[in-house]
Amino acid sequence: MTRSGLWPVVGRVAVTVAVALVIAVAFDVRVQVQGGKTMTTEEDFRRAFTELSNWGRWGQDDELGAANLITPAKRKAAAALVREGLAISLAHDIFQEDVPDGRGHLQRTLAGVRPGGASDVYAFTGTYHGSIFSHLDAINCHQMLDGKGYNGRTVEDITAAGGCPKGGILALKDGVVTRGILFDATRLPGKAPKGWLEPGTAIHRSDLEALEKMQNVKVGEGDVILLYTGRWKHRAEVGPWKSTDGNAGWHGDVVYFLKERGVSFIGNDGINDVSPTGFPPAMGLPVHQIALASLGVDIFDNLDFERAIETARRLNRYEFMFSAAPLRIEKGMGSPLNPLAIF
Repeated sequence: MTRSGLWPVVGRVAVTVAVALVIAVAFDVRVQVQGGKTMTTEEDFRRAFTELSNWGRWGQDDELGAANLITPAKRKAAAALVREGLAISLAHDIFQEDVPDGRGHLQRTLAGVRPGGASDVYAFTGTYHGSIFSHLDAINCHQMLDGKGYNGRTVEDITAAGGCPKGGILALKDGVVTRGILFDATRLPGKAPKGWLEPGTAIHRSDLEALEKMQNVKVGEGDVILLYTGRWKHRAEVGPWKSTDGNAGWHGDVVYFLKERGVSFIGNDGINDVSPTGFPPAMGLPVHQIALASLGVDIFDNLDFERAIETARRLNRYEFMFSAAPLRIEKGMGSPLNPLAIF
């Protein structure tokens, strides 16, 4: 072929390459936009609830939700993270008296004392849900949107069953064993000059991505991700404050991160949702609602990471084997419990 005959071919190749580059750039922009979705309005919230839904993913009768992503192989890999053999509680002491930042308390009474021993009785004077007791929310019934919870359970189902008919806490009777990742939000520049996040401080998905790089971890399927805000350190220094005065926690846009990475559980040393949420008050807790009712991601509230964060910082290792076992309560919508981080 002559040089003159080559030019049409070269021209076509150049055009093809140019078009390919345009498509690639456009696709990259689309991916960035998709990966960078934010939530600022009720419309955004409702769109995310629908787009991210795991309803039917594991069948219409599924009761485990994203916990299905914790496979035997995942548990074995988590067990391999035990190197030092250190087990650390992730729960806070249960309050046995009313406190300003909580509702109710554990009422412990002495049932009897005999030469052979003694016994006592436990009873909560209020719900263990809320802002003070370390507990696990079941994926179903506790949070709903427009009268429907995970996999379409309805308020009528709950009323008829006298509790949570499917997806209640009993579904996790065999416990949770997987990899836990503790994100130290106080390491984020400018977020915690006093060693804790002030009430109302939001942690966005971009913050999580930054912390992954800072802590040399990468969230994957079946993980439990935990957020340290310094809540209990703050409380010890300045005293309790009401949750209505604000809480540090996850912003609504982290739900996209949860879906993309296949997170099974989330936890926080407060109520998880940042407060104020930035959404209309009538919307309630957007992270709770989407995580539980749409994604089927269970939530650990009011954990205590003070000892675990000290260990993680000392070892410079923020991943560990995570273990938790809720009480076996039929139709229950959650459970107080004492999770463990095992390094």
